[in-house]
Amino acid sequence: MNVDLYERIWMIAVGIMLAGMFTVLAAAEIGHSQMPPSHVETIDPRAVLSDARFRQAGVSADAGGHLHATVVGTTFAWLPGSMTLPAATPVTFHVTSVDVIHGFEIVRTNGQTMVIPGYVSQFTTQFEAGEYLIACNEYCGVGHHLMFGKLTVVPPSQWHAPTAAYPGAVAAAAGGRNEYH
Repeated sequence: MNVDLYERIWMIAVGIMLAGMFTVLAAAEIGHSQMPPSHVETIDPRAVLSDARFRQAGVSADAGGHLHATVVGTTFAWLPGSMTLPAATPVTFHVTSVDVIHGFEIVRTNGQTMVIPGYVSQFTTQFEAGEYLIACNEYCGVGHHLMFGKLTVVPPSQWHAPTAAYPGAVAAAAGGRNEYH
């Protein structure tokens, strides 16, 4: 088969660009801890708010002292609308939706996942002190631009442990005070 020189040059250039894009994706996945959504757990989207895992959305601690943040996406709102977490402490987010597909993004961090009704997305990350915007980065309807929340991250010495334990566990914090230092 006889391929013209210029066509061969374009074929090689496209091959190099594709190899470069795949390399960038692999580097982002491995080097920057960017992960695809985890859909290990399933949940009935009609019963999310009565499910023990999401009955009390917000921050909780398990028996081992690990922090969990449960978040529910609903029509143009995140429940809860704001959370406070300690800085430099790993937090596992458990996020689900009751209606349509949403995108959960903690702006300026690596905290991001796709939120699909019927599944519980999960990721673990930690933050530096400051205020962060929680945005929906997946178009979910006419009020999409109103779907945002606030994450406040404070130094561990200023943070108060949650009073409720993560489902099935005993609260690790004594007297409502944080023991992370």
